[in-house]
Amino acid sequence: MLLAIDIGNSNIVIGGIQDDRIAFEARIATDHIKTSDQYGVEIKNILSLFDVKPSDIDDCIISSVVPPVFNSVRTGVVKLIRKQPMVVGPGIKTGLNIQMDAPAQVGSDRIVIAVAALAEYEPPLTLLDLGTATTIEVVDRGNTYVGGCIIPGVRVSLEALTSRTAQLPGIRLDRPKKVIGKNTVDCMRSGIMYGTAAMLDGMLDRVEEELGYSTTVVATGGMAQFIAPLCRREMTLEKDLLLKGLNILYKKNLQERRKGEE
Repeated sequence: MLLAIDIGNSNIVIGGIQDDRIAFEARIATDHIKTSDQYGVEIKNILSLFDVKPSDIDDCIISSVVPPVFNSVRTGVVKLIRKQPMVVGPGIKTGLNIQMDAPAQVGSDRIVIAVAALAEYEPPLTLLDLGTATTIEVVDRGNTYVGGCIIPGVRVSLEALTSRTAQLPGIRLDRPKKVIGKNTVDCMRSGIMYGTAAMLDGMLDRVEEELGYSTTVVATGGMAQFIAPLCRREMTLEKDLLLKGLNILYKKNLQERRKGEE
């Protein structure tokens, strides 16, 4: 079994992949002060939750956008499975032609999602990832990664709103009944949820106007299931792009990894 780990700003996604099938998926909170031993114990507990033993793990691949946490997680994994994980970063084969000013600065999660989407959809693609940040990335014909946008995420926007306004309460991000709210909570919920959806619709229009042609839109990330249905643009919701992408990258680079171990 392949252990696939993606370290995000808010959550760490941990998945087990067996014969290209996602056997399990779990999330733990990203914590900058946890030690490698603590992460090792948490990952071991996740495995046991799904009746998986450390000895069942044949290998591991990690992507991360949180450098201080990455080293702790990687060391914890090594202590647990006694193997150095493959790391998504400079030098790894992706199959992407990255046309950015500084290709090495593109977040590993952006690369993973793009690789996964290209395995299932024909470019040109516009990929939405609604997590701590809401990101838009464009993959053009020829598997060319041409760039994108980074926007404050839904929960980040809500936290900023409630922390900066004395009379606005914290709320749950349920689906609004109407765009025009009749009380403070409904007004906030509408503004955050429908506001994000309208922003994405507008940004997609502008992206395609700049490209000069339409794209296939794919949405993923923790908030996508709540926001995508509110958008007017047609888009496909994909829950497991990160884990699928990590599996694809692992297989693309397995031969080189084995050569390095010889």
